Amino acid sequence: MLPSEIPVLIVGAGPTGSMASLLLARLGVDNLVIDRRGGVQRAPAAHVVNARTFEIARAAGVDMDAIAAAAKDPADANWVYWVTKLGGQTLGRLPFERQGGDQLALTPTPLRNLSQNRFEPILQDALRRTGRTPCWRHQWESAVEEGNRVRSRILDLDSGRMHEVASRFLVAADGAGSRVRSSLGIGVLGPDRIQGFVMIHFRARLRGIPEVPPGVLFFVCDPAGGGGAFVIHDLDREAVYMHPFDPEAESENAYDPARCAALVREALEDPDLELAVETVSTWSMTAQVAERYREGRIFLAGDAAHRFPPTGGLGLNSGVQDAHNLAWKLAAVLEGWAPESLLASYESERRPVAQTNADQSLRNALRLVEVAQALGVSDLSPASRARFEATLSDPAGLARVGEAIARQAEHFDMPGLQLGFVYARGALSRDPADPLPDVDVRRFTPTGCPGARLPHAWLENGEARRSLLDLVPLGRFLLLAGPDGQAWVDALAKVDGPPIEGRRLSGDFVRDLEEWLDAAGIGAAGALLVRPDQHVAWRAQSAAPDPAGSLSRALRAVLSGDPTA
Repeated sequence: MLPSEIPVLIVGAGPTGSMASLLLARLGVDNLVIDRRGGVQRAPAAHVVNARTFEIARAAGVDMDAIAAAAKDPADANWVYWVTKLGGQTLGRLPFERQGGDQLALTPTPLRNLSQNRFEPILQDALRRTGRTPCWRHQWESAVEEGNRVRSRILDLDSGRMHEVASRFLVAADGAGSRVRSSLGIGVLGPDRIQGFVMIHFRARLRGIPEVPPGVLFFVCDPAGGGGAFVIHDLDREAVYMHPFDPEAESENAYDPARCAALVREALEDPDLELAVETVSTWSMTAQVAERYREGRIFLAGDAAHRFPPTGGLGLNSGVQDAHNLAWKLAAVLEGWAPESLLASYESERRPVAQTNADQSLRNALRLVEVAQALGVSDLSPASRARFEATLSDPAGLARVGEAIARQAEHFDMPGLQLGFVYARGALSRDPADPLPDVDVRRFTPTGCPGARLPHAWLENGEARRSLLDLVPLGRFLLLAGPDGQAWVDALAKVDGPPIEGRRLSGDFVRDLEEWLDAAGIGAAGALLVRPDQHVAWRAQSAAPDPAGSLSRALRAVLSGDPTA
């Protein structure tokens, strides 16, 4: 039985909706999640979970040991290959993201390949520990806003019964075809169909085949094989083959399991490999961002707000980061320590990040064409196949292919976007003389600039591997002062406003403190004010004559959602 009233209704129980529910629950905000599906994702979908998303999962109380056990060993997922066919000639390869131990200097949780059908159950386990489970097979139908409530009509797909639920706020995390977004008349901007694919999920053991080295992506270059790509979700048991599909020229009904198995075999060097097709679906690559993220008390998040090409692995991660940004703000308003104007900062902060991610993912997708062009492949015709074979037999041609592959490196190396995004305006206070750092896609440089994620540092606390990020409470601000900044901590007693914890840092507590202070951009007497989502709200680079006054002015600007306030 659905409740008649709830503070927050969340539509969609994928990674975005589940993380929003989990964070709100941990913040003490009662919420309800509904989903028209019958349960969690069964087939592999997204597979790249980046460091920032894992940091958020860590803060939300997700079982990180379960995450580590479910994720692919980096040794199995460190490379992306261009091949004639899977198991055939290798034309080139590139490192796949940064998954090594060197990343522990920048984050406590480096990027891993973790398939969505393994990630979702772990999030559900975390939700169950808070006493919540989604209401599956419940479809959101419509809503009307009345005063300070949103009244939603929800259909139980099994019983046919219609329910009405009133909520203070509604979070639409119901995917790319969002019913909520459509009902609000919110359009999306950007190309709606760049390319179509049939996704063929199949079971097979690929480990141990000498011609199939450990890797996560294999682009099939032989036009006779269809020119698709393999995503290896588990070398021991499952993979996905993405085969080009034109919905205007053919029907998805033509792709029955037998035909799909034949397509997979055409893209294999060994067509006799034992395999079994599990699921088949079609999808279109798009690069779209919603015109706006909010209508009154209804907020869009995840794929309901943005869709990116998979060339970059930013979709699922951006959705989880949407939830992290929005959850603390909803909790602050519901608890009464922030005005509703704070909620305007959700769109002003997250939408520019989504647009950047969409643009970069589209560039990555379009740049892949350079490899096909170097091979002389333009379509699946015999003439194209002849040019392909001529290139393979020409050392100069192979050199051009190698150069084209080398130009794809940025596609698979984007720490600057994954960890280094900085909010330019919103719930923060930045001195006009404190400029935004330049964003370098391939380089992440930690910074304490307002709007940036708090720089990570390891704490000196014995055997436990704790990060400075772990000190940030989900429902409070955190003031971090330098070793000579006790005046900032003492000033909190004179500041009226939101709940804030204060801590003076020392070399006995923070490993490599001098390096961290330099990255944060503060002196020994300076301080950072950190939001509950681990982003810096305000920075004092040194001491101030009136620390309480400085903090009070910064907090007014932050909570107003307007950095000019």
